[in-house]
Amino acid sequence: MWRHEEMESRRSRCGCPGETGSGVRAIRSRVLLGVELAFQRVEGVVQTEVGYSQGHIPDPNYKLVCFGTTNHAEVVRVLFDPNVCPYTKLLSLFWSCHDPTSLNRQGVDVGIQYRSGIYYYKESQARLAQESKEAKEEELNGKKIVTEILPAKRFYKAEEYHQQYLEKGGSHGKKQSAAKGCNDPIKCSG
Repeated sequence: MWRHEEMESRRSRCGCPGETGSGVRAIRSRVLLGVELAFQRVEGVVQTEVGYSQGHIPDPNYKLVCFGTTNHAEVVRVLFDPNVCPYTKLLSLFWSCHDPTSLNRQGVDVGIQYRSGIYYYKESQARLAQESKEAKEEELNGKKIVTEILPAKRFYKAEEYHQQYLEKGGSHGKKQSAAKGCNDPIKCSG
């Protein structure tokens, strides 16, 4: 894993200074792990990290977030080079990786931490996210999308065992490729 200084250096090279730079945050749960792997495979994505954001408790951990009292969402932070990977490409992938019509739920996982959200760094990202949400709703024949689109709050990196979980083999030890352009099916069984 990159040290903090290396991440800051990469942000600078990608035009992403600190928390105000390029990025998108996605969703969580077992689906979170699949979303992280899907983003890792995208050309132009420099780094992914899973963690917690949008809550009101500093330094949350998995156990606290699972209680549902911190208001954190489990998220994927994506650092990307917009010259190689436009934000709209990440948004398309985001919509294809989960059910944006389920309130506080993804599959069997239920709770506020499993809500669908796009947490943006720039107003231009907010506009593109809203436009993509409206397009997705139209595609779903008006079915209500519950995805929240809000300014990104502080990101807290999740425990190390959550990082690149499926690439490392998950709980069954079956590693999945994070190679750029890989189209292998993503198995989120953990």
